[in-house]
Amino acid sequence: MATAAVSPNRMELLRMKKKQQFAQRGHKLLKDKLEGLLKDFTGIVQGYAVLRDQVDSELGELFQQFIVASASMPAEVYRSALAFPECEAELTMTEKLIMNVRVPEFSFAIEGNLLSYGTDGTVVELDQAIVKLGEVLERLVKLAEAEKTIELVADEIEKTRRRVNALEYVLIPQQAETIRMISSKLEELERGNITRLMRIKQLLAM
Repeated sequence: MATAAVSPNRMELLRMKKKQQFAQRGHKLLKDKLEGLLKDFTGIVQGYAVLRDQVDSELGELFQQFIVASASMPAEVYRSALAFPECEAELTMTEKLIMNVRVPEFSFAIEGNLLSYGTDGTVVELDQAIVKLGEVLERLVKLAEAEKTIELVADEIEKTRRRVNALEYVLIPQQAETIRMISSKLEELERGNITRLMRIKQLLAM
């Protein structure tokens, strides 16, 4: 603790008290931020868990539909139906703030005709699977958005927690100890001055 280099005078005492007040205000603001981040993080994780379960279930159904479709059609017809899609997927990203943390916001859209093949030789299960694929892709993008948001917010929570702990357990206690040291030195000097004045008074009274 670097208190030995501090000059024990009243100006230094006032300066240290102001620094401690500033540190205490910063500590409170950071604790409020940490609580807000944790609250938002909990909501994001809960939403992610629900979406993850939904996507996992839909992917299982989707693969099953493709398996049924491929088994119900000649291999050449199945491959030909999927060979030349007439649609394009567009993914754009913007940013939003969560407690001053920049997180991604994805927008996904499919333009064109998902069902670009003829009906001759194809089965309804293939139609259902392709339509379902478009829906699942959109939710997969939202899942990726949620995963990245969780990563960024978790990182900010850890950084904020370290700052809170550094203030609470290191800086503020050090400042308090320095203030106590300066106050003790000033009281000691004051007692010494009073003792000298009393001694001088006694000498003058002789």
